[in-house]
Amino acid sequence: MDERMKTVFTTGEAAKVCKVSQQTIIRCFDNGQLKGFRVPGSRFRRIPREMLYKFMKDNGIPTDALESGKRKVLLVDDDVELVELMTKVLEEDGRFDVRVACNGFDAGMMVKEYRPDLIVLDVMLPDINGKEVCHRVRADPTLEEVRILCISGMIEEDKIQELRLSGADDFLHKPFNIEDLIDNMCALLEIEPAATHA
Repeated sequence: MDERMKTVFTTGEAAKVCKVSQQTIIRCFDNGQLKGFRVPGSRFRRIPREMLYKFMKDNGIPTDALESGKRKVLLVDDDVELVELMTKVLEEDGRFDVRVACNGFDAGMMVKEYRPDLIVLDVMLPDINGKEVCHRVRADPTLEEVRILCISGMIEEDKIQELRLSGADDFLHKPFNIEDLIDNMCALLEIEPAATHA
């Protein structure tokens, strides 16, 4: 789903773009704040692009998701070669806007400023461990929509469980195939995997 190309949105899609709950979108639609139409013969609500754009502007919601359509990804890893490879592949994919942090401290600062849709987080960082980063993100209610994909080469199964309890959404063992990484990212972000990487 490329938001730049869409002309009409469902309430679920509009909620994702606005980063609010679907219930909020439905309430705003039903009380007339958000203009749209119902599909004839059904109760499905649809929101034309320009109406969604106006609603976002009126309510101070950043419209960059509509304008760029790219998902924001923050890579947190101190392995420079791996980060360069991931950045290159993700940017070539065309669906992701990528930023990089090499340690937990920078990651903490960038999460608040950049507000990524997804964090790809190395568990073994030079300053604080990934579990602590997960805790900090999950402790901030404004970041509840952020997905966290942890990666690590050396970790036991019970530690993976600890990461999930700390707020990680998924885990990938290093070394991994970069396609597998992208497939995992797409699953977490609920976007279609690229057509067999053609």
